[in-house]
Amino acid sequence: MSDSLPRKLVIASRESRLAMWQATHVQAALRALYPSCDITITGMTTRGDQILDRALSKVGGKGLFVKELEAALAEGRADLAVHSLKDVPMELPRGFTLAAIMERENPQDAFVSNDHASLDALPPGSVVGTSSLRREAALRARYPHLQVRPLRGNLDTRLAKLDRGDYAAIILAAAGLIRLGAQHRIRALIAPEDSLPAAGQGALGIEIRADRPELVAWLAPLHHLRTALAVQAERQVSRRLGGSCEVPLAAYAQWQGDTLQLRATVATPDASQLLKAQHSVRSLDIHQTQAQTQATALGDDVAQALIAQGALDIVRAISGQGMRQEGGVSHDCNQV
Repeated sequence: MSDSLPRKLVIASRESRLAMWQATHVQAALRALYPSCDITITGMTTRGDQILDRALSKVGGKGLFVKELEAALAEGRADLAVHSLKDVPMELPRGFTLAAIMERENPQDAFVSNDHASLDALPPGSVVGTSSLRREAALRARYPHLQVRPLRGNLDTRLAKLDRGDYAAIILAAAGLIRLGAQHRIRALIAPEDSLPAAGQGALGIEIRADRPELVAWLAPLHHLRTALAVQAERQVSRRLGGSCEVPLAAYAQWQGDTLQLRATVATPDASQLLKAQHSVRSLDIHQTQAQTQATALGDDVAQALIAQGALDIVRAISGQGMRQEGGVSHDCNQV
């Protein structure tokens, strides 16, 4: 084998069924590229997987799903880590970088129920499960007659809680259900207009140590430019607003030909305030060097439009309250 090609790669992954599917998906893609390379997966349990009795916004946020994996990278026990991008904090720790963002699966939220066809079909007082404040705010804004209750655990745990009757319906990311072959559980996809997705929802990110340029080259064929630019714009909104698990913040960019349109919302948890903004960049050539700059600027424009409406006041009020109650802030902190 040429010295310019990888001989051995170790992938770090959480041990949930969905996370292992994602790691295996990357493993298969790399084996197709480098058939002589020995590619293995190291599974590990993260703090986010262990703490199931409290909302993530109260115990440390998105970082709880990636810290152990980053430790494996830092110590040389793994070469790359695979994440659901919406679980990755907006600012990575020093020394780490996202080397590749893979093509996005369906980014929408999914309505899952054994007895009802859609949110509109739920009777008043029905209990809907989600631990995402973003989804909760969207539900409260459109369906104030429903009860929204916390729902934690991996995808299988959440479905089991629905099946035993704890909830009339639950809201999950469509991407996770599709990836695990459970799309038959989706009774309806929720339109972005009714529940705007979280930044990065449906996309997979591959994290490496920043001092591994050879990995960037090896992973380059897995990098999907249109997805990367879309989620870059989305994540910039959250970065500018200091979005955390405690803040119901959504950002979703869609391609329409060579136009990238970005929509974002910020709300109070009870949905008494719901701010919206959107902007677009036309004639965006994804192969030009300035494309990343334009995507970031798009995120800045939408964030600024929300700030002009008072978004930072909402963020500061919610985050300040969280700090007083829990001693710190953390990011849609919902792994499914």
